[in-house]
Amino acid sequence: MTLSSIPLNERPALVRAACKALGVDGFIIPRGDEYLGEYVASCAERLAWLTGFTGSAGLAAILPEVAAVFSDGRYTVQLEEQVPHDLWERRHISLEPLSDWLAEQANGLRIGYDPRLVSQSMLASWQTPGVELVALAHNPIDQAWADRPEAPASQVMPHPVEFSGESSADKRLRLGQALSRAGHDAAIIADCTSLAWLLNIRGSDVPLTPVAHGYAILHADGTAEWFVASERLSAGVMDVCGSGVTVHAPAELATRLEALKGRTVRVDPVSTAVWFDTTLQAGGATVVDGTDPCTLPKAIKNNTEQEGARRAHAHDGVAMARFLYSLTVSGIGQHETDLVDRLDGLRARSNDYREQSFDAISAVGPNGAFPHYRAQVGHDRALEAGSVYLIDSGGQYPFGTTDITRTLWVGDQEPPANVREAFTRVLKGNIALSRIRFPPGTTGHRLDVLARAALWQVGMDYDHGTGHGIGSYLSVHEGPQNISPAPRPVALEAGMIVSNEPGYYEPGQYGIRIENLMLVRPSSFKGSKGAFLEFEILSYTPIDRKLIDVALLNDAQLSWLNAYHAEVQARVSPHVEPEVAEWLAEVCKPLVR
Repeated sequence: MTLSSIPLNERPALVRAACKALGVDGFIIPRGDEYLGEYVASCAERLAWLTGFTGSAGLAAILPEVAAVFSDGRYTVQLEEQVPHDLWERRHISLEPLSDWLAEQANGLRIGYDPRLVSQSMLASWQTPGVELVALAHNPIDQAWADRPEAPASQVMPHPVEFSGESSADKRLRLGQALSRAGHDAAIIADCTSLAWLLNIRGSDVPLTPVAHGYAILHADGTAEWFVASERLSAGVMDVCGSGVTVHAPAELATRLEALKGRTVRVDPVSTAVWFDTTLQAGGATVVDGTDPCTLPKAIKNNTEQEGARRAHAHDGVAMARFLYSLTVSGIGQHETDLVDRLDGLRARSNDYREQSFDAISAVGPNGAFPHYRAQVGHDRALEAGSVYLIDSGGQYPFGTTDITRTLWVGDQEPPANVREAFTRVLKGNIALSRIRFPPGTTGHRLDVLARAALWQVGMDYDHGTGHGIGSYLSVHEGPQNISPAPRPVALEAGMIVSNEPGYYEPGQYGIRIENLMLVRPSSFKGSKGAFLEFEILSYTPIDRKLIDVALLNDAQLSWLNAYHAEVQARVSPHVEPEVAEWLAEVCKPLVR
């Protein structure tokens, strides 16, 4: 990633000088942008510009004499490789949090932060006695970054009701009524995916997530004020927004917030920058913490969105079958990045394909042991016989978003017994979660153990969550639901889509992950609490039979797997070339003991 002509080792000094001019001793740099999203535009890659670290999660702190970059276990190796060791300490954000580091290094100092880039919850986690955190009107990174790219200004496009399934007017009315019942006069919509969902719009301001930057004020009467440059609006946008949406120039945002004097305004402490709190309070509004009103309704897909998800996965199943077949013909010797391009090209054979839903993880052998490995041209491994290959990828279609992972054994030789056992135990976890029925009110963390039990029996585990939510032609990582050891007080509800992706990683050797997306739906089974819920599988792609130790599967698991493969063949074969269909028939044959 080339972000500037200024040498990397000269940038910290420029930022320190800017901090001094602003009257602070240091500065905290989060990964996110003004919209606190997962993906950011090149102009907002402040952390990467200053430190060289390009991971999707992390932050940095720079003081007069020392500086540190923080990220989680997914990026330990990347931190070591990208960040200059003579300029930056590298810290694990959970084991060595920023607050502890500040307590050691910044006692008595004034440390600045940009209130437009920091949420209330983030700021609270940085607080430590003896350190004064100071909100700055100007960002020292932006002052030092002389050749910073221009902000994106893509055309805002309509997302028609044929894909959204509900008009913006109807969404705003029901969410406004919910605000009114809660005693709130308005809510700030700062998450770009929420804005896209609420107004039925899409854009291309950031990579891989089809959103347009902007903010909105949603009022309890169902009207909304949208802050976006009017010249960005394409034909038809205001038609899908419907009546009751007023467009304001972004420069008018502070004035319109001040106009809420005397009103009670909901602000999400996780997804909204603290600048909104301070501006509203200074203008005389009463600010109350509360979840973004779009978050839960956005996660519960309506019938149109559910059907769109099935349609997107049908396209994806065809592309994945062609890709996996191609590896048997011309895979060995191809590099990891070449294989990403190959799969992207196969998805692009569908006229409905737009782009990847995230940077694909294409990992050969030991590279697969890093769950969030990213291959780089010139530094990637070639596919070789006798190795494990992991491919985790997804696509954006106007009617749905996909995410799937398959792990393969490359070559004709027999896989080692330990690899087959690890793979089969991961598969057992995937099947256990796929088959479960559960009562209403069940949260994802109560189900997480199902995916890990077979691994735990032999002392294995994986250091990431089992499932995340997925948007509808929006973010591939969507809340509020998840399946993880970390408790989250959000029950799984019919209409939610979650991933099912247990794994196992052997450092220096291989990585294993098997992922399908699943839709929560009502079950015909009834218990003491009424109708239970279950999962409908959305992803239909073969699971590598060469890596399965059938002796480790019980009868129910084997039956499920054979039924799944029969469904893969039935759904995909009619839409692929004869040679691919012939291959599918072979890899989807029933397994027997």
